[in-house]
Order: sequence, then structure tokens, then C-alpha cells
Amino acid sequence: MNNSVQLPDDCTFLYNPSFEQLDEMIATMPNAKKTKYGNWNVSTRVTSRSAPSTFIITDHPENHTMQSISRGKGDEVAQLQNDYLKGKEVVVIDGYIGDDLSFRTKARLIIEKSTANIAAMQKMMYYPLESYENENFQAELTIIMTPNLAVQGYPDDRVITVDLENNITRVCNSDYFGESKKAGLRMWNNIIYKRGGLALHAGCKIVPTNQGDKTLLIIGLSGTGKTTTTFTSQNNSKPVQDDFIALMPNGRVYATEAGCFAKTFGLNPETEAAIHSATISKEAYLENVSQNEEGELDFFDTSYTKNGRAVFSLKEIKNAAPANETGKADALIILNRNSNVIPAVTKLPSEQAAAYFMLGETTGTSAGGKSEAGKALRIPGTNPFFPLLDDMQGNRLKELLEKIDMEVFMMNTGRVGGPKENDVSKKIKIPHSSAVVKGIAEGTIQWEQDPDFGYMIASSVPKIKDIEIIQPKKLYERTDRLDEYNKIVEKLKKERLEYFAKYPHLDPKISAVFR
Repeated sequence: MNNSVQLPDDCTFLYNPSFEQLDEMIATMPNAKKTKYGNWNVSTRVTSRSAPSTFIITDHPENHTMQSISRGKGDEVAQLQNDYLKGKEVVVIDGYIGDDLSFRTKARLIIEKSTANIAAMQKMMYYPLESYENENFQAELTIIMTPNLAVQGYPDDRVITVDLENNITRVCNSDYFGESKKAGLRMWNNIIYKRGGLALHAGCKIVPTNQGDKTLLIIGLSGTGKTTTTFTSQNNSKPVQDDFIALMPNGRVYATEAGCFAKTFGLNPETEAAIHSATISKEAYLENVSQNEEGELDFFDTSYTKNGRAVFSLKEIKNAAPANETGKADALIILNRNSNVIPAVTKLPSEQAAAYFMLGETTGTSAGGKSEAGKALRIPGTNPFFPLLDDMQGNRLKELLEKIDMEVFMMNTGRVGGPKENDVSKKIKIPHSSAVVKGIAEGTIQWEQDPDFGYMIASSVPKIKDIEIIQPKKLYERTDRLDEYNKIVEKLKKERLEYFAKYPHLDPKISAVFR
């Protein structure tokens, strides 16, 4: 073990087993089934992240936006977990967050053998150890998971503690893989901030254009189209990363993971061919995907959860680019899955960019649990994993934008004109979003200023013929609902002002955008 982690001496440690060995362990799990494609599909008790059960360990809660518990309470959880692990077999998975030799972070997952699928999924997400590294590996951050340990006194008898001082996350009573994945990346957020950069909950892709390759970053809450937008091809674009990257003061982008944790609900082989192909590969690991007795998968079944997931290696994506090819960021695209007056794309002037980033507006999905699904949310940077004060995200992005020549856009991946129950509303489809990304990369979108919000809206986007997709106000006008449109505009402006009042440490120039 690394020096800051003390576990019982009588544990049996299984260090870095191969995928073949992990598959043998998974085969003994009663909730694991083979699909017709030969990969494992595990049904879990917990089907989404457990934000109400997640706590920063600190005696200074004023330094964090996330909820917290005292260091004494954190020590109690650690002792309970250590007592539980006595005499048990535990799997240890070591690897790197990031692949750049000068920038990567040594990470370790320790988990009870009975949930070996999580170990296999995490092994696929980490960049692998060098050939000379072994059990003397000294981790810089550690995740300890006991999925079958209930801890009374916490929501759902479940607790996740985040110790930023020692870079240790402890997960109790959750068998959902997302808690392992996000535990490492949450801690990594803090590490990157200390280095002067900002971790973004973002996909990254390289789009070839006549002006050269363009590196695009796509941020968005899980389930709002981040992965789909990243993997959809424009000009034979190359996906690099689908979930987290670091943006540094020189504009350089650094990747985090060797794999992808893709949402499978509604997965369409025609519009999302790359993700679909990787999901049904023999090497992929599935979690909570609907499956019949013959092993056939149903990506549209909602009877259990909409948050089915697949973990696969980015090597399964034929046109994926190596992480070291990213270079500097050219554009940041903020996803806002909405259903009313937000256009398919807007361009944010420099004074608005940090404000809309901080606003983090979107509609929640099943990835955040039933309490978030379908609800209007505002989550700074669409990043619910930032462990410090959220004000610091907005301030840091403003600082970076003052140093980096990077354009910022907002893209709606939902609807315009109302929810799907409204017959005259319109869905912003994947081909629309793909046309927008292509237009951003090539600089072919024509812009005009929006009189209501002050940002730039598109007057034309190549391959989008429907003006109401890019200018929703025209849809409201045509359907004699201009009064409704104006009420929504005023409501948004009022709510945004009230929202920024919650962040007293935010640079006043950011919140002033909505005054």
C-alpha cells in the first residue's frame, strides 16, 4: 500500500490481475450475465451517482461548495471500512490518470473481490503501468471501495468521503462503477487547480479543416450529449477524450482516461455508429443494460434504469487520436440541453464566456439519479465533481481566457419551442448538432447579435435549413406565442441574477453580465 493508506494486514491483496483473471472473478458474480456478443453485463443495486451521500472531509466547510463532514467523522468511516475489510480478498488496480509523462497522476483503486467488474472497468479506464512498475507503486491518489458495507446514519446507509489532504476517497455501499471513476477525477480536479489549470468535465476532439486541425472541447453534464458530440464525425474528426481534460494557462489540453464510460440508453447504430460498435465489442464491460434470455441488448428499455453504461477502450474507436496530439484548445463548447428559447448554437463574447460557463444551465439526466432527471439545473461548469468552492471554477476560467486565444460557444442539444409534448416544438437532432460543430471548426457560421441576451446567434449554419432551430424566437412568432417567449426571457434573466448571488467569491465582472 502507499504510505498514507493503512489497511488490515490480514487482507489478501490481488495486485493488478489481468483482464482474463478479472473475467474469471466476474463469472462468479450472481448479478453478471454474458451478452450475445461475449462481454459481461452486470446489474447493480445502485444505478447512479450518490451525490446526497458524498462528503468532503474538512473542519473548514466554508472552503467548499460540496457538503462536508468533520475530519473526526471521516476517521470513523475509515475505521469502519478497515474493520470490514479484515480477512477479505481485495483487488488492487494501479494506473495513470493521463498519459503525458510530465503530467500524469498515479492512481490506485482498492476494492473487494466480490465486485470485480468495477476493477475491470477501472483497469480499462486507467492508462497502464510501465513494464518496470509493480506492487511498490506509490499512488498519488487512492480510491477504496467496499460496495457491500452499509454505514448507518448517512443517506441510504451509503457514504462517500473525499479526503483532499491525503488524496483518498472511500466509497461505502455503492456498487455503481461511476463512483470509482469519478472519485479519481474529483481528486484530480484539485490537483490540476493547484497546478494553475482547470479540470473541465469535457470531451475533446480534433477536427481537420482547410485552416488546419482544430481542437474542440465539449463540456456538459453527464447524459446531455457530451460523448455523442465528441464521437460524431465531422471532416473525419478524431475523438481524443470523452469525459475530463485539463486546460492549462498556455492553452495546452491534457487527457485523462484510456477508455470511455458511455451512456447506452437510446444508442442508435446509425447516428452513433462508433459508440455502438465499441459497446458490442467482446472487450467492453456493460452495466445495467437491458438484456433478454438470449443475451440480446435493448438500448431503449426503461423498465430498470435509463442510466445503462458501457466501458470500452478508446482503441476500439478506429479514428481516435492519441491523447498527445491535442495541442492547444481552439474552441470550448458548453452544452445546454434545454427545451425553450436556447438556440442550437450561440457564440459567447469574451465577457459572457465565463458567466455562461459558471451558469452551467441544462436539464438533468438519469446519470445524476431520479432527483435530477428531467429537472432544470444550474451546475457551474456542468461539473458536479469540483471539490473546492465553485466560485473558483468561474474565476479560473476567466483567468485562462485572458491568456488563451480560444472561442467559446453554447450549444443546445435538446429542443426549441417547448417540450416534446408540445406538437409545434422541434427536436435538435444529432445531424443538427454535427453541422454546428463542423461550422464552429471551419468558421463558416454567420452571426448576428441577439437583442434579448446579447450573445451572438446564427443567421445561417451550413446544412441547417430550418431557421427556427437556430433562431427559436421565429418559431414562437410563427405560432403566435411571442408573449410566452418574452416571459421566458424575463424569467431566465431574473433567475440568473438570483443564482449568481449565491457566489460571493466570484469575480464581480462575471456576474455583472446578467445585470
